[in-house]
Amino acid sequence: MSDVPRKRFSRTPRPTPEEATTEVLTTTDAVTELLSTTDEGTEESTESTRPAKRTRAAGAGLSGHRLIWTIAAVATVCLVAGVVLSRFIISPGQAAADAKPPIPGLITVPVESRVIANSVTTRGDVTYADSVEVTLETGELGGSPVVTGQVPEPGAILEAGSVALEVVGRPVIVLPGELPVYRSLSVGLSGPDVLQLKQALNALGIGAGNLESDVFDASTAAGVKALYQRVGYAPPSSDASAEGGDPVTSAEEGLASARDALAQANAALTSAQKGPTGSERIEQDNLVRSAQRDLHEARSSGNSRAVSDAQDALTLAEARREEIYAPKDTRAEQSAVTSAQSQVAGAEQALSSARNGALTSLPASEVLYLNNLPRRVDNVAVKRGGLLSGAAMSVSGATMQISANVSEADAQLISAGMKAEFAAPGGDTISAEVLSVGKKQATKDENGETTTSGATRYEVQLNPGSLTDEQRSALTDSNVKITIPVSSTKGDVLAVPLAALTAGAGGESRVEIVTDAQKEETELVAVTTGLAAEGFVEITAEGRSSLLTEGAQVVVGR
Repeated sequence: MSDVPRKRFSRTPRPTPEEATTEVLTTTDAVTELLSTTDEGTEESTESTRPAKRTRAAGAGLSGHRLIWTIAAVATVCLVAGVVLSRFIISPGQAAADAKPPIPGLITVPVESRVIANSVTTRGDVTYADSVEVTLETGELGGSPVVTGQVPEPGAILEAGSVALEVVGRPVIVLPGELPVYRSLSVGLSGPDVLQLKQALNALGIGAGNLESDVFDASTAAGVKALYQRVGYAPPSSDASAEGGDPVTSAEEGLASARDALAQANAALTSAQKGPTGSERIEQDNLVRSAQRDLHEARSSGNSRAVSDAQDALTLAEARREEIYAPKDTRAEQSAVTSAQSQVAGAEQALSSARNGALTSLPASEVLYLNNLPRRVDNVAVKRGGLLSGAAMSVSGATMQISANVSEADAQLISAGMKAEFAAPGGDTISAEVLSVGKKQATKDENGETTTSGATRYEVQLNPGSLTDEQRSALTDSNVKITIPVSSTKGDVLAVPLAALTAGAGGESRVEIVTDAQKEETELVAVTTGLAAEGFVEITAEGRSSLLTEGAQVVVGR
């Protein structure tokens, strides 16, 4: 197969601006000359062939021909000018293609003195800590749990000793504590809930008796009464008092009556247990001796009938004396005394119960225990006049916190106590502190099954620290960008871009420092690298440290 010679194409050189202008002018002159020649020829021909007298119509036809030639000439001029100018105008792309390549040289950057910090960046939701739903005890109300007042607004703060809500005209008092309410408390009861109540009252500066005792006593009742007086409500009263009776007075009267009956029974028993008096004994003895003498005289007379009668009289006298000397049967009187004593004991117990009942108690429906007070009201599910059903409200800690989640790799770099910062909605940068880092809890779907989202995520809790009211308002329920520095140099260090590092024959790191910019002379300096972040790396010279200074130019390319 024979070689086919290739044609060589030469690019016509583009005219200079002066040459292009000359061409345009030359073309214009030619067109002008053509128009003049055409006009003259037209006039001569018209004069030789037409009569001297011209009509108005003949003049109009000549003007029409002249207009056509003028338009054609102008079009020709524009066409020629466009062709010429198109050879002169060059697009930016073509200009770049026609431009000569830049002169080869070093690409350098200065050595910087800066702090290098490696950080974890994520986003987090700003909320109030420890959100819980508040459910109130209404089982002992005995009627419809109607909300009658003291309904808080979202954002309100619940403090120890404050009233969270008013139900059927009675307050629900907030107290610090971890145990929820599970019963009403009154004098005589004991348990961990009583101890929690005593400690809560003591935290409010109200005396409640022995704080190591879990018994609800008179001192505790007095403390509860003082609590109600502090919140501006009357202490709870017993059912009998509410109906207008006085159980203590009634019990006291019952005890007095029982004691009177006992006294009478004791008197009867004492009377029954007494023996014969001295005169009664002498009288009975005299009767027996008189009957004995009558019997002796009857025997002396020899009258058998008289003897028999005297013997019967003696027997009767002796029997009567024995009856008087014999112990009395006091079983009935003793039984009456025993019954009276039982009645007294019952009356005393009733009086004690009445007195205890008269002391202030704490109904389960009138107290709400919350830990980590104060708390912020997030949402209110009830209104005045409505029935209390389910959760009355949701509350959270009054302290703001930021909840973020990070990958497992990032979580290993973060620990509690680390400093962080985040960008507020207004643009301010606010400092924060890491509170905890933990594996994120698995969530459940509507069917109750655990859902997984692939890679394991870790939850990071942060405390934003002190905030102004404006910042707190702007941050509520917002999502912010968080930066957590996980490693950093202790101050400014010499740093260069990562592209400035090269590897030597032995694997050592080097930078190429410009020693003479005019001659493009450089020198390789071995360095020890440190922390790297954001495209920069910390370096320390191993050799001629005098070359490696802030502002020195290092080569990153050619």
